[in-house]
Amino acid sequence: MHNLIQIKNFNLSFPQKICFENFSTQISFGDRIGIIGKNGVGKSSLLKMIFDQNSAIGIAHVPQIVEDFASLSGGERFNKALSQALGKNPSMLLLDEPTNHLDLHNRQSLMRMLDGYYGTLMIVTHDRELLRHCIDILWHIDNGRITIFHGNYDDYINEMHSKRRSILHQLELLKREKKNLHQDLMREQERVAKSKSSGQKKVASKRWMKSIGDLKAMKAEKSQGGKLKTIDEKKQKLSEQLSEIRLPENITPKFHLSHRDVSDKILVSVIDGSVAYADKIILQNINLSVGSREHVAIVGDNGSGKTTLVKAILGDADVMKSGDWNVPNPQDIGYLDQHYGNLDPEKSAVEIISAENPEWTHAEIRRHLNDFLFRKNEEVNMSSKDLSGGERARLSLAKIAVRSPRLLILDEITNNIDLETRDHLAEILHEYPAAMIIVSHDENFLSEIGIENKIETQPCLHCRI
Repeated sequence: MHNLIQIKNFNLSFPQKICFENFSTQISFGDRIGIIGKNGVGKSSLLKMIFDQNSAIGIAHVPQIVEDFASLSGGERFNKALSQALGKNPSMLLLDEPTNHLDLHNRQSLMRMLDGYYGTLMIVTHDRELLRHCIDILWHIDNGRITIFHGNYDDYINEMHSKRRSILHQLELLKREKKNLHQDLMREQERVAKSKSSGQKKVASKRWMKSIGDLKAMKAEKSQGGKLKTIDEKKQKLSEQLSEIRLPENITPKFHLSHRDVSDKILVSVIDGSVAYADKIILQNINLSVGSREHVAIVGDNGSGKTTLVKAILGDADVMKSGDWNVPNPQDIGYLDQHYGNLDPEKSAVEIISAENPEWTHAEIRRHLNDFLFRKNEEVNMSSKDLSGGERARLSLAKIAVRSPRLLILDEITNNIDLETRDHLAEILHEYPAAMIIVSHDENFLSEIGIENKIETQPCLHCRI
């Protein structure tokens, strides 16, 4: 059991952007904190800062990308790292995107473990189910600051929606009041104009002083002007409050994954196939076909050979194949792997897209990147190795979308993508007209993009060539 943890004036910034400043709070034993926010706002960095500052109190940290156990799948690596962390009996457990690579069975096991965990829990996640069931305090990083909310994700979203509706209602009332004041002013000016005309006649006949009509007009305009100024000031304050309510699902990025050569024919065909590494068979009795307009999911437990099957379709030289394989040429395939291997870590977004299509002007490159939410100079000029996981995922998609793949292959696409990008991506992939093969443990996502055809991998245990 750890003592009260004090966080004082935490700051995180990079040469070209500020993530958050002057963050101070305290963490009590048993708190269950979820850290949320868009990709690149500093969630993983904040978790690491807390770990580094409090490493002496019995704290365990499992990062987003587990570098150890290179021969294992992503889910197996995480389980190994988590087991090692729990073996230390920590009083505080820090997890970074723990459900990213987990199959349904391991995901349910993780949920049960977290429900029963006795200590302090802090999780960086885009997983709504995790936020709903395992978290009771949210830290939302956005707009250069961290907002703390007590409650689960649904409570938070409901309160943000409620605040937003209230502010929009107040703005609408101010709009009506301003319109009514304007109409009142117009009527008053019309009345004053008539009164002034009548007064001019009276002045001409020496029966009324000229200044009286002018004074009435000035008084009316001054009164109305003051009221309009007050309304504008209220509107400005409400608009500022509205801008601070940044609902995670409100952003709608645009993705244009174009296609070509889409005709009604079989694009991928495997008959009595098998795949192996060295002397070990991974999968056998593979029979599948994917039409040029068909969307197919490859599903299965962690370590069951899903990624190996994808590599075989891609023509990976390390994968040995047998059987009858007919697949597109590699240049006709757009592939996004779990670790974004299509990105040069030292190059910026602008350099990566420029290399993919040297004929594009700088303005065309910026417009393309803008569709993938890379809108600021610091984002497009930063080396890809310094981008967050979700930003690298978006940049990988941006690179794929420069050309027109006949086959789109996505390997755990939702792992590092924030909630708003995930939702929009589901809409886009649902409408994608060319062939698509997707590897995913996210059943909700597969349902959202309309996947009906699923291929389940069954590992070939104890098989040898």
